[in-house]
Amino acid sequence: MEIENQSSGDEYLLNLFLTEEGIANPAIWYKRLRDESPVFESSSGAIFLSRYSDCRTLFRDNRLGKDDREGPGGSALPRDESEEVKAYRKELSENRGDSSPSMLFLNPPDHTRLRALVSRAFTPKRVDSMRASITSLTEDCLDNLAENGGGDAMEILGFLPVNVIGELVGVPKSDWDYFRPLVTAGVASLEAAPSLDELKASTAAFIEMNEYFTQLLAERKESPRDDLMSALIEVEESGDRISEPEVVSTIILLFAAGMETTQNLIGNGLGAFFENPDQMDLLWDDSTLVESSIEEILRFDSPVQLDGRTALEDAEIAGLSLPKGSNIVTLIGAANRDPERFANPDDFRIRRNEGPPLSFASGIHYCLGANLARTEGQEMFAGLIRRFKKIEQAGDLKQRGRLTLRGYETVPVSVTPR
Repeated sequence: MEIENQSSGDEYLLNLFLTEEGIANPAIWYKRLRDESPVFESSSGAIFLSRYSDCRTLFRDNRLGKDDREGPGGSALPRDESEEVKAYRKELSENRGDSSPSMLFLNPPDHTRLRALVSRAFTPKRVDSMRASITSLTEDCLDNLAENGGGDAMEILGFLPVNVIGELVGVPKSDWDYFRPLVTAGVASLEAAPSLDELKASTAAFIEMNEYFTQLLAERKESPRDDLMSALIEVEESGDRISEPEVVSTIILLFAAGMETTQNLIGNGLGAFFENPDQMDLLWDDSTLVESSIEEILRFDSPVQLDGRTALEDAEIAGLSLPKGSNIVTLIGAANRDPERFANPDDFRIRRNEGPPLSFASGIHYCLGANLARTEGQEMFAGLIRRFKKIEQAGDLKQRGRLTLRGYETVPVSVTPR
């Protein structure tokens, strides 16, 4: 790979990250970057990758890791911030203290240790054993949709992922709804240019979730149950391989990632089908295409559009010289539309069989909940086909205006029961 440094690349990044048009339709800027500057060093010194092969290579190289608590891409992303926002970010950075960082930002050996403990809950066998429960929770959402003849799919169907994670972790059912606004507010800080109000709301949300799960942890210590929280406490008490703050930060990560990714997978899928009614007809005529449909949704409009890595040592990877500390941003949304990997990549085609997209990354930081997210998506669309002859767009779809975690705020639909 050869690094390019040209002003047009910076212009494309600014349009992609900092304009309403770029965030609403990033594919235009992804294509320009991929065609003209596929390995691009921005004026900030960060390197942006937009080809599938380059992104996958970097994901799989263990000399690259995480070194930023500001989210995917972190401080490498283009920003147009006020002095107030800069001061607030500085204050947050200085006051992190001894708080336990999320597994999302850890490297081996701590990442390896935590992932080994938590991954037991997300093996294909374990997720398959949860399918009956996921189906039941899906039916609850579909009952609500049917009773109302439709509604906002993001509001109604978006309950599925938080309910699934809530049940897995051991959150009381009465508290499941409590987390949706907290997670939505919390993850706003992962975007390139959140406002001061969004940053403050994000901080408050994570503090509130930390307090909630610290209290739940204390309750589970006194009265263990058959849930993930109790299982992690048992590990902590028996072998001291995971601390209490690590238990709490891990549970928060599972809630945030599990809810946002799957909620956006469902919403983005409906949006893609509404734009491509022939593909919706194809799926409704042949429900065996559900699995390939989920893969195509993930590729076509990935719930996670980018990720970041930092060189942990001087390294040369695929011909790219990376001094220690180099920041690299992998544009997953661009890689998933790379014509060298996917034929006619801008077409939404549910019969594709060209290998997996990079929506869940790859390598040691491959998304732990990928199997679970796929299963939830499959159960939701299988349920929609089973319950409704038709599901139609019933108004304008409103995007949330976020790029890193891309999705809709509202997806109004009407349904015709079978």
